[in-house]
Amino acid sequence: MRLEADREDCIASGNCVMISDALFDQDDEGIVVILQEDVPEGEEDRAREAVKICPASVLRLA
Repeated sequence: MRLEADREDCIASGNCVMISDALFDQDDEGIVVILQEDVPEGEEDRAREAVKICPASVLRLA
């Protein structure tokens, strides 16, 4: 499972970081930064939840 993000459309809500700070961070402007593109075992459910709740729908799982 691989995480992708469209940083240009990110609205800096930070919901993804609240779900998993192991997978996501935010830059100085609050835009999502993916810390681990390949989702490690044990983080799959959090990755799915972050994709689901992203208000700008910028996160994807491939």
